[in-house]
Amino acid sequence: MLKRNLIANYLGQVWNALMGLAFLPLYIHYIGIESYGLIGLFGVITASLSLLDMGMTPTLSREMARFTGGEHTPESIRDLLRSIEIITFSIAAVIAVTLTLSSHWLASSWLQAKDLPVAIVSQSFSIMGLVAALRFVETIYRSSLVGLQRQVLFNAINSFLATLRGLGSVAILAWFSTTIQAFFLWQGLVSIVTLATLSCTIYSILPKAKRPGRFSWQVLRQIWGYAGGIMGITFLSMLLTQVDKVLLSKLLTLTEYGYYTLAATVAGALYMLISPISQAWFPRLTQLFAAEDFPKLTRTYHQGAQLVTVVLGTSALVLIFFSETFLQLWTQNSELAQHTAPLLRLLVLGNMLNGLMWIPYQTQLAYGWTRLGLQTNIVAVSFIVPAILWMTPRYGAVGAAWAWVSLNAGYVLIGVHFMYRRILKTEKWLWYREDVGYPLISALSVVWIIRWSLPVPDVWLFQLGILFLTFFCTFCATFLSANRVREKAKAIFVNSLNALTARI
Repeated sequence: MLKRNLIANYLGQVWNALMGLAFLPLYIHYIGIESYGLIGLFGVITASLSLLDMGMTPTLSREMARFTGGEHTPESIRDLLRSIEIITFSIAAVIAVTLTLSSHWLASSWLQAKDLPVAIVSQSFSIMGLVAALRFVETIYRSSLVGLQRQVLFNAINSFLATLRGLGSVAILAWFSTTIQAFFLWQGLVSIVTLATLSCTIYSILPKAKRPGRFSWQVLRQIWGYAGGIMGITFLSMLLTQVDKVLLSKLLTLTEYGYYTLAATVAGALYMLISPISQAWFPRLTQLFAAEDFPKLTRTYHQGAQLVTVVLGTSALVLIFFSETFLQLWTQNSELAQHTAPLLRLLVLGNMLNGLMWIPYQTQLAYGWTRLGLQTNIVAVSFIVPAILWMTPRYGAVGAAWAWVSLNAGYVLIGVHFMYRRILKTEKWLWYREDVGYPLISALSVVWIIRWSLPVPDVWLFQLGILFLTFFCTFCATFLSANRVREKAKAIFVNSLNALTARI
């Protein structure tokens, strides 16, 4: 099941990334970089709303995983789902109303728009409120499907809806209206379809119960301890990942913010490459902790950590060394590539360091230990907010990007030590050496040699060839230096070959 879910997650994430990134140059072409800044701000709003679910959504995913292991009855899991539904829909209504009422103030007093009229920005915020509320509710059904380990089905549905969202947005802008309001209205329509599809799917999957699900304070109290820890971590994680965008939306012009948003969006695509791994590994790690199967837990942990490094290290280092070439190929806009490339290099480096911590973090949550993440993020927030406020007025958006790099270097070099003092106590140096060190050193060596030995040509076809060559060689070097991933891939290949031979 782990292998199947991982493959499904990758196929789904690759397609979703394609739908999310492929059309960004077209969005900017039709509505301009300033309006695209509003799309970036909408992403900040939807990400920030994860705080308001009070940790219930990730907790629901965990409880669904435990339900598959026999920890819940059909009645209790339906009660939990219904209870969280009622709370989430109530919060969503407050979100929509609050953003609508504050839309004029946000448009006139917070943002520094030059070309967009205040009325258009205000209308956009009102529509954003409705769409953000719908997206907020979607998360409870997405997390339920993931927790039930029905990730093949989840990715099939998600990919279809991502296609509808991306292609539909381009069609609306190209054929009906080149306005930011039209873009958000289409997003709202797709969110309604998404919500209906996911909710019907979840209730058809859950086994029948003797009675319908109902609101229950009792089931909420049972999860509150874990949910409370997740809520604290979520709040601080939201600050860490979104505070730069919130503060920069005030400190920078909307045009400058658009460049930063574009760089952050591309750098954020790295998370799409590794989230399938954490999404597949978390339920498995949870089961192994519950079964107290520590030898298998250790193997699973190192396999996941190495796989993250192979995928993340390859992609990140190629982007860092070829950032302007990639942006030029993707956007076909030299000015856009020139303004965005310096930001992209730094944000990719910061996200790579952050991503290396995903499997250790998922392991902490699978163990049920939320305090370390909470304490670590308190320290991190105490660093990142003053750093951005001090560095941005002096160095612009680049200063904020350097603050993000410094923070995540601290995670990898300092923060992870505290985890290994309590769980997986003997695995720390193995993680540093085999899971992170060897693969990254191999990747860095290959991409550096190619970058400085082969000149980047002006012809786009040759540029594309250089990127593919670099990625392929770097991936091979990283893969071969990751012993557990290499051995697992070899075992899968041999088993598949034997099965094929037996059929013949």
